[in-house]
Amino acid sequence: MKKLAALMAFTTASGIAIAQNTNDIDPKLTEVWDPVPPVITPSPVPSDAIVLFDGTNLDQWTGKNGPAKWTVADGVMTVAPNTHGITSKEKFCDMQLHVEWRSPPKVPGKKGQQVANSGIFLQGRYEIQVLDSYQNQTYSNGQAGSVYKQSIPLVNAMKPTGEWNTYDIIYKAPTFTDEGDVQSKAYVTVLHNGVLIQNHTEIQGGTTYRGKASYKNAHGCAPIYLQDHGNPVSFRNIWARKL
Repeated sequence: MKKLAALMAFTTASGIAIAQNTNDIDPKLTEVWDPVPPVITPSPVPSDAIVLFDGTNLDQWTGKNGPAKWTVADGVMTVAPNTHGITSKEKFCDMQLHVEWRSPPKVPGKKGQQVANSGIFLQGRYEIQVLDSYQNQTYSNGQAGSVYKQSIPLVNAMKPTGEWNTYDIIYKAPTFTDEGDVQSKAYVTVLHNGVLIQNHTEIQGGTTYRGKASYKNAHGCAPIYLQDHGNPVSFRNIWARKL
């Protein structure tokens, strides 16, 4: 008992000593004043963002062999089916991307991947699926918000068909060695209508319809690609921040 009491007394005394020593530390020693984060205006679009579509024109985009051929009306751009996807003129690596999209009315007899199918390809390679997943069953790693054929979204946060959906995407680009090998894979975080559906998800490689994804080719910054999958999906308010 004497040994136990002595140990408790030593522990208590040591704790007091540690606390006293901590209190003796000048708090200014842990204050970091430089660098100072730049000041931006946060809304409606962050002042440091690159506006890729403001509702007026497709000047920030190109088509397959020339100008983008999607339609623009009433502040909205819509896929013109079978005219091919469109590619941003600006190239991106790490970024924050905001995209709003809307499904067209459902067509009787169409289901699964046939309903409002499109896609947002980060660096032109890594697809975040766009699909009307409101009461429309399909394979889970191909529904809205999936990293297509790779990662199932945590939840289905779709709004009813015809309402606007929002994706807020935080993307970390992959890096490669001088020899072209993968040094670090890509990662993506996605909020769908403000709900987290991809949480720092590791991307396994470029999107592929058949077979396993892989990093076949080393690359640097690259454009965003919006897919024409034959469905008149609409988009608005697209902007990105380079990180």
